[in-house]
Amino acid sequence: MTLALTIEVLIQGLLNGLVYGLMALGLSVIFGVVRVVNFAHGEFAVLAMYTAFMAATYLHLDPFIALAPIAALFFVIGYVLQKTIVAKFIDRPDHQQFILLIGLAIVIVNVMLLVSGPDARHVNLSYAYDAYFLGPVLVDKTRVLAAGGALTVAAALFAFFRFSMTGVAIRACADNPTGAAVVGLDVRRLYALTFGLGLACCGAAGALLVTIADPTPTLAPAFTLLAFTIVIIGGLGSMPGALLGGVVIGVAEALASLVVAPSMKSMVSFGLLVVILVLRPRGLMGRSAS
Repeated sequence: MTLALTIEVLIQGLLNGLVYGLMALGLSVIFGVVRVVNFAHGEFAVLAMYTAFMAATYLHLDPFIALAPIAALFFVIGYVLQKTIVAKFIDRPDHQQFILLIGLAIVIVNVMLLVSGPDARHVNLSYAYDAYFLGPVLVDKTRVLAAGGALTVAAALFAFFRFSMTGVAIRACADNPTGAAVVGLDVRRLYALTFGLGLACCGAAGALLVTIADPTPTLAPAFTLLAFTIVIIGGLGSMPGALLGGVVIGVAEALASLVVAPSMKSMVSFGLLVVILVLRPRGLMGRSAS
């Protein structure tokens, strides 16, 4: 094991982690505002990967170009899903919400299996084997572009919540939905917008993930668990925490692959989750109890 190889693996883990963080950011946004745990989050991410694959195969669109329309499509899906189905379960017991979204996840996976089959799909990119040289260190171009795309989408989302009137209204709704309704905000519409934004992040992440991993339906449950692990480590409902959690998991998995074995990545991720829950139950950037 050389120093250059170790640095390469750390950089790769960091870049992968930023894309993971964008995926988890959507889950964190939905939970932070709507207070619904989206158990179909990984399934939507893989569905976005298949959408990017089809755009590349049949429309000859580079995944980085298809990112914006895929994110817009998944925003519409999220908005409609919240308006038509999830909204009816907002005031129901948590277990009914869980069953609804787990059922939706199973439906999505089986539809993908029916349409595409169990085999992994690969997107051929002309620059797939290009790399940047930092001295003796080799960095994959696709991962650099994917991480840059993830940071760009995350920055746009942060700016939206910070500077737009709608973003401020959503934040107010997250802090106090009753107070938001009293002052005249349309809470149900804001919930639908938030669900749409969460799935838009998921769609953008899927378009980026297809450049570094081959989509297969069986990948969906693993992505759901990965997103949950990231948001719990970063802090439930914390947007910066989702990105930080993604980086932590990405680097931890990369180091585990190098030092132990690639098959041990999940063990390290969940072991890290247990440690964080013991030492800091609210996550790295979770809010303290008031």
